[in-house]
Amino acid sequence: MEITNVTEYEAIAKEKLPKMDEWTLQENRNAFARILFRPRILIDVSKIDMTTTILGFKISMPIMVAPTAMQKMAHPEGEYATAKAASAAGTIMTLSSWTTSSVEEVASTGPGIRFFQIRFFQLQVYKNRKVVEQLVRRAERAGFKAIVLTADAPRLGRRESDIKNRFTLPPNLALKNFEGLDLGKMGEANDSGLASYVDGQIDRTLSWKDVQWLQTITKMPILVKGVLTGEDARIAIQAGAAGIIVSNHGGRQLDYVPATISALEEVVKATQGRVPVFLDGGVRRGTDVFNSRHLHLELPGYLPVLFSLAAEGEAGVRKVLQMLRDEFELTMALSGCRSLSEITRNHIVTEWDTPRHLPKL
Repeated sequence: MEITNVTEYEAIAKEKLPKMDEWTLQENRNAFARILFRPRILIDVSKIDMTTTILGFKISMPIMVAPTAMQKMAHPEGEYATAKAASAAGTIMTLSSWTTSSVEEVASTGPGIRFFQIRFFQLQVYKNRKVVEQLVRRAERAGFKAIVLTADAPRLGRRESDIKNRFTLPPNLALKNFEGLDLGKMGEANDSGLASYVDGQIDRTLSWKDVQWLQTITKMPILVKGVLTGEDARIAIQAGAAGIIVSNHGGRQLDYVPATISALEEVVKATQGRVPVFLDGGVRRGTDVFNSRHLHLELPGYLPVLFSLAAEGEAGVRKVLQMLRDEFELTMALSGCRSLSEITRNHIVTEWDTPRHLPKL
């Protein structure tokens, strides 16, 4: 079967992935479908520039690879394959704390090859802060360029499919960043092994002061992930965050929160351009990336790649990143935009917009 878009990977992946995985709630996708385009015509679009700069690093397109845990459950090469594919695409991969490949293994991808090697590290804060310090310093030594602090999971949301399927890490795999610390294995439980692990290890006292604490143990910029309100966006900036990631954790933490694209405008307005804002959730098409950028010129969309990894390994992730790139470039051209700076709020219309008054020509 010839795969022509990202969502078609889902059907293939479901044949290979264990049934214990849960996915983004449908509203993250539906909200994108309710945004309509207002394309401009008769503009020379023979040349399209999709490059952008994030925290001083130039990337090939405003599409980054989202942090996803335990990728060897999807494919034997796991995070190593994803890292190579992201590097080949000239974009940034954010590595999860809960990986089945260590930070050092992922950092070693592409030796001797001309690879783009900018990576961020997503951090879960453990009760044992010495473990956190050690992990942050390992990531920094391995060449990672930013910390993505998960701020919306002091407890794990009620993930019913995990409970029904008794989710746990297979015995042949481990959380590689925590091997040797008696934290690398996930025991069986009566409901969800992951929920039990989080309850036992993750620090529920995590607060805004810890954003400041992290700045004392690393020179890497801190991005706060899980922001859905303007209030928290402003506090994040006051706490010294270098960037904000609008995310609802794939809809798996608290049900009935807004889709990320619906929360984006409030957050962007609150930041007043002081820090970059990222979108994590629901991005499956190049059109989604275009719809995100109308609000914030620096905003990249985070793309989950687990379906394509499960289906075809590194080759699948490469294909899906190329698909998103091609779709985004085509959307820009058909909307009359030659560079990212030309994408504006006037290029889209949403259900919450007030009636539009046409400007005088």
